[in-house]
This record gives sequence, C-alpha cells and structure tokens, in this order.
Amino acid sequence: MNSQYLEIKKAFKNWKDIAKLYYPNNWKAFIQILNTFFPFVFIWITIVFCIFSYSKYLTVFLSIFNSFFLIRIFIIQHDCGHQSFTSSKKINNIIGFICSLFTLIPFKYWAKSHNYHHAHNSQLDFRDIGDITILTVREYQKLNFWKKIKYRMYRSFIVMFFLGPIYYIFIHNRLPLIHIKGWEKAKVNLWISNFCILSFYIFIGNFIGFFKLLFIQFPTIVLFSIVAIWVFYVQHQHNPNYKEWKTNWDYCIAAIKGSSFYKLPKIIHWFTGNIGYHHIHHLAPSIPFYYLPDCHSQNPIFDKYVTKMNFSGSLKCVKYKLWDEENKKMISFRSYEKRNINKKISEHK
Repeated sequence: MNSQYLEIKKAFKNWKDIAKLYYPNNWKAFIQILNTFFPFVFIWITIVFCIFSYSKYLTVFLSIFNSFFLIRIFIIQHDCGHQSFTSSKKINNIIGFICSLFTLIPFKYWAKSHNYHHAHNSQLDFRDIGDITILTVREYQKLNFWKKIKYRMYRSFIVMFFLGPIYYIFIHNRLPLIHIKGWEKAKVNLWISNFCILSFYIFIGNFIGFFKLLFIQFPTIVLFSIVAIWVFYVQHQHNPNYKEWKTNWDYCIAAIKGSSFYKLPKIIHWFTGNIGYHHIHHLAPSIPFYYLPDCHSQNPIFDKYVTKMNFSGSLKCVKYKLWDEENKKMISFRSYEKRNINKKISEHK
C-alpha cells in the first residue's frame, strides 16, 4: 500500500464517528417527499388535463422537465434501499416501494444489488453486479477479435449513454439476471414488483388512455435513465482512481479514491439528490442524501483526497474504457493502441 493510501486510512480512521452525527431526520425526510412528489404529480396532472390537448411540443418539454423530479424520486428510493431516508425500516420500505412505481426500478431487488455494489466497490474480482462492466488491459488483450468488438460496442457512447439506459430501465430491471446463492427471495420480490408496476400503469392507462400515457411518461423515463447512468458512470470511471483485487482491496480507500466528488451547481445537486457527493455516500451510505452537503462542508477532510470534477471535466471520463493495472489508471482505447504500437517498435529495435 502506497504512502497516500496509508495517509487516507489514518485520516479516516474515525469516519464511523462522523457518520453517526448525520442520522436520518424524519421531518427533513417528510420535506423531501413534499418538495419532490408534489411538483412531479402536479406537473403530470397538468400535462394530462390541460397541456396535452393544447400542444404536443409543450407536453414533451414538460415531460422532460419532470424527469428531474423523477431523479429525486429515485434518490429517495435509493436512500430507502440503504435504510437511511427515515429512522423507520417499515416506512423506508413503504416509501421505497411507492417510488419504484414511478421510476420502474424494482425496490428490493435493486436495493440488494446496489448494496452489493457498495460492499464490493472498486474490487476487480466483482464487476458484474450493480456496476458498469470494465475490463483490465490484460483481460482485453486476451479477448478474440469479435469479443473485442463486442466490448467496444458496449463501451461506445451511444450504447453506454442512450441505448444502455433504455435497456437498463425497461429490460434489465424486469429480469432476475443475478444467479448467486441468497438471492431467491429478491427474485420473488422482483416478480411481485413487476406485477405491481404493470398493474399501476394499466390502471392509469385505462383512465387517461394508453397513447397519452406513453406520450407523456416515455420522455420522462428515458431522460431520467440517461442522466442516472451518466452520473453513476462519471463517479466511478474517473482519474485518478482506485481499483484493486480483493486481496489488496480496502473499503475506505475504495470509497474516497474509487468514487468522485462531482462538483455541480447547487440547483443540479438539488435535482440529483446530492449524489455528486459520491465519495461520502460510498464511505457512509447511512447518511441521508439531504445531509451530504452538510457533512462535506463541516468535515474538510472529505475535500482533501477525493477526485473532484465539474461538468466540463467529467466529459473526459467518456474516453476511459480500460483499467491499466500497471499504471493504476483508466485509459482510452487510443492510449491502449498507442502503447501497443510503441511496444512493438521497441521490440523491433
């Protein structure tokens, strides 16, 4: 373990004591429900009964705008999955389930896979559950031609940030694709969730018409999914970064160096439920999203070691495709190919 990692472990040795200062506040949680669900439902009903017949263009615009409130609904669901939104497990489960009807993301099944991601964040041994697939340089080199093409397609911009999010919401979250011991109950919950979501939208469709429902809800869901995947992507595919095999992996370092601090305007932090403070969230998922900015500002240590990015800086993350174990960083396909060419030239000499 290098000197910086040792310094981080020493600096954060009391992180659990810090986390205890930011326990769920039921009143604040109630306020988040009001300022999130009320505008979302109000805009939705306004579109249905007033705007849809007046202007299709305005309908699409308001539907897209409403996707930002849907992001907040998802963050509430997300915190309920961590049992950090309110102090009551029962209430968290009820609220989380209600949120799932709007986000189309199954509450308990997704929460289990997401908690798995937290427990294995930046572990190279576990990259197939609740995470975006990334290969090491060595693994990529061993692939045959067609598998390399497949991986390049998967990591391409249009698949990763457009087709992928749509697939993730409408297909991936409908199927029990995780086949490991201990997930039997979660799979049952997934099918129950699918049934409840389908019944919910059949009821609404029968009431307002299925074409109107699709025309209003589809843009909202699509933009929500794209933004959600983008934010998750840049907060784990950045440089400097941290990824290790299980034998050398450390939870604290994985949270602070394997997750970024996405510095966004306050209004964007609000709409994205402060998920930009991702390093704090990964270190202490027990802290509710409404306390993350306070935790960051009141504890300067959280600003010292983390990789910080603004929006323009985060665009660089799009080019990162492989993990270079030798140099401990994310690299692009172009960097990989350039290195191979230089290596061949060196060997030829």
